[in-house]
Amino acid sequence: MKKIGIIGGMSYESSIHYYERINDGVNKKLGGLTCAEMLIYNVNFAPIREKMLKNDWEGIKNSLIPIAKTLEIAGVDAIAIATNTIHKIADDIEKEISIPLIHIADCVSKNCIKDKKQKIGLLGTKYTMEEDFLKDRLKKNGLEIVIPKSKEEIEEINRIIFDELCKGKIKEASKNYYIDCINQMIKEDNIEGVILGCTEIQMLIKDKDIDIPVYDTTQAHIDSLVDFITGEKN
Repeated sequence: MKKIGIIGGMSYESSIHYYERINDGVNKKLGGLTCAEMLIYNVNFAPIREKMLKNDWEGIKNSLIPIAKTLEIAGVDAIAIATNTIHKIADDIEKEISIPLIHIADCVSKNCIKDKKQKIGLLGTKYTMEEDFLKDRLKKNGLEIVIPKSKEEIEEINRIIFDELCKGKIKEASKNYYIDCINQMIKEDNIEGVILGCTEIQMLIKDKDIDIPVYDTTQAHIDSLVDFITGEKN
C-alpha cells in the first residue's frame, strides 16, 4: 500500500470529505480494519484567501511549495492538492518535488471520456472558470469546456463558494441558482455534462438535481487517490 500526502485546509470542509472518503474507499477495496496511510498538511486558509484577493499567487506558491517538500521528506509516494483553485500552481509545485502530483483535472476528465461526453459545462471559483489553468488541462484531455456567459453569474457562483460553502452553509436559494445556471448552459450551449470544479460544490449539487451527468472533481480525485494507494491502475 502506498502513502499519499494531501495539502488540505482550502477549505477544511473539502479536506473532511477527502479524509473520510479516501479511508472508506481503501477499506472497501482491502477490507478488515484497513485504512489509508496518508499525511494531511492542513493549512490556514485565511492568509491564502487574502493572497488570492490580492492576486498574489507568487506568495501562495511560496507558502505551499515548502509544504509539498515537507510531505515528500516525510515519505509520501505522491502529493494531492485537495482543492481545484490551487491547481493554478500545481505545475510549479510539481517542478519542485520528485514524486508524482495527482492532478484533479486528469481524474475527472477520465470519467467524462469514459462516458463519451465531450462538451462539458464547468462551475467553480471565478479563478477556475475565467482562467485557463484547469480549462487547458481539461481540453488537453479531449474535452470542450463551457462556462456561464455573464460576469454576474460567475461572481455569484464564486460568492456562494467562499461566503457559504467554505463555511459549511447550504442554502436552498443558492442550490437553485446553480441549477438555473446549469440548465441555461444545457439550453444555450448543449452541454452533455457538467463538472463541479470546486471541491465544495458537491455539498450543494447532486446527480438527481440535473438532467445531464454531473462530474464531481472531488470524488473523481478521491477515486484516483484510492486506486493509487491500493496499487490499482487508473
